[in-house]
Amino acid sequence: MDIKEMVVQALGEALDDQLTNQITLVVEKPKNPDFGDYAIPCFTWAKILKRSPQDIAQQLASTISHPLFSKVNAVGPYVNVFLDKTQISLEVLDRIISQKGNYGSNAEGGNRYVTIDLSGPNIAKPFSMGHLRSTVIGNAIANLAAKNGYTPIRINHLGDWGTQFGKLIVAYLKWGDENKVKQQPITELLRLYVKFHEEAEKHPELNDEGRLYFKKLEDGDPQTRELWNWFREESLKEFFRIYNLLDVSFDYLHGEAFYNDKMDEVIKMLSEKGLLEESEGALVVKLDEYELPPCLIQKSDGATIYATRDLATALFRKRNFDFAQSLYVVGNEQTLHFKQIKLVLNKAGFDWEKDMVHIPFGMMLQNGKKMSTRKGRVILLEEVLNEAVDLAYQIINEKNPTLENKHEVAQQVGIGAVIFQDLKNFRTNDVDFSFEQMLNFDGETGPYLQYTHARCHSLMRKAGNFLPQTGHSINEDEAWPIISHLSRFGEIIKQAWEDYDPSKIARYALDLARFFNGFYAKVRILDSENRDARLNLVYSVATVIEECLRVLGIKAPRSM
Repeated sequence: MDIKEMVVQALGEALDDQLTNQITLVVEKPKNPDFGDYAIPCFTWAKILKRSPQDIAQQLASTISHPLFSKVNAVGPYVNVFLDKTQISLEVLDRIISQKGNYGSNAEGGNRYVTIDLSGPNIAKPFSMGHLRSTVIGNAIANLAAKNGYTPIRINHLGDWGTQFGKLIVAYLKWGDENKVKQQPITELLRLYVKFHEEAEKHPELNDEGRLYFKKLEDGDPQTRELWNWFREESLKEFFRIYNLLDVSFDYLHGEAFYNDKMDEVIKMLSEKGLLEESEGALVVKLDEYELPPCLIQKSDGATIYATRDLATALFRKRNFDFAQSLYVVGNEQTLHFKQIKLVLNKAGFDWEKDMVHIPFGMMLQNGKKMSTRKGRVILLEEVLNEAVDLAYQIINEKNPTLENKHEVAQQVGIGAVIFQDLKNFRTNDVDFSFEQMLNFDGETGPYLQYTHARCHSLMRKAGNFLPQTGHSINEDEAWPIISHLSRFGEIIKQAWEDYDPSKIARYALDLARFFNGFYAKVRILDSENRDARLNLVYSVATVIEECLRVLGIKAPRSM
């Protein structure tokens, strides 16, 4: 139980039964701390009790009493609750010391499965900065699922099927060189893909040839299958080199091709339910009643498409994992697609489609412009990560030339900086990346958080490798913003999960670091009478910052 829940429970004990059902909806955190640590607006109860909110607030303020509260008063229609600093600090610090990295966790998920569709790069194309977002947002959401008691299942739904592979095979057969592909597979395959689109603008019939070769691939033609397998294997080698840098792993690599033999069942099922209609030779499910375009299931040449594979995917995941939720961390541009998929499943009688959630995100921009594989305007993620690590090494070498493990720390700081710059933004916002911004040790960055964490551990080392002990409260005005903020960690973990919003964790951690650095600037820690209590606070800040970074998929070095 977090501190807010304790406050809610304490208030519930003091309130009338007819009000307690609503209390979790109306306990707020005032923006101005002078108005208390928590506030209860009484507007909604006025309708129930047929009394003014001011009268209700006065009555409640005189009724509520609890050892955690130092003061309860009424200001207009609000009941303001002030927490007892000594009791709360003891409660919060003891919990963090006892629970360590588990602080803030809850068991609400009951170990139920949550499938998370993340990353999903296209084979035979480079792993660009554009793929970073799905990867790191999805990984952080998976960590939030686990923190809230669910069992996340990370699935990399590789883009390894579709008409683009017919086009790539055509390009290779026309202009490819086996030796060049073997020497630089992804670079050469990208060159061929870009060349195909350049040539297709002059010779549109090439697109028909690409569609024909994809149909041959679907039908199991040996030559096209052999080429496809080769392109896929070379791509995965590159991808996993980058996933290892990001420290992201997956439970399953079920790409689109995995569902190739599962689509006839989808077409048969939709046909038996009377949902398929013919349109210009193709098969569709109409969605007129929802004022949406029809969902294309099978093309006129018999080839299936993205929607057919996603329907097969949804059925497979429900059967095999019986998910509580099925999350799709996929860009904003796929919003219509997922609406159509869910509505088709709904029309087919699968009420669990309501548990499928599309989690959209904005674009990663290059100088304010969208990156495009077709036009060859790509920033390779691996190059960005390596450059970030090199720059981090230079900064660390200047700040702390005697640091023993500089290369390891530079890797943690550089890669963490790239991840944090993405995750500190609300996911639907577009992100224009900047090395200068992301590696600033004083700004709203990953390195700032890592440096604050390292500062905490430096203090504890100077204190003789301090080990925290429970039983120390800290009733100091300078410490209270930190204690109050630490008390809300469990609440933020729940909110971030409910909103699928890792930026809430990033923002929470930045505020915690800012509160701590303000405390560090004002208060002597190592040579004070209250040394152990203050060091318990230092330990607690380090523990929670490290846990925030872990949830975001970022390492927390103890020396920098």
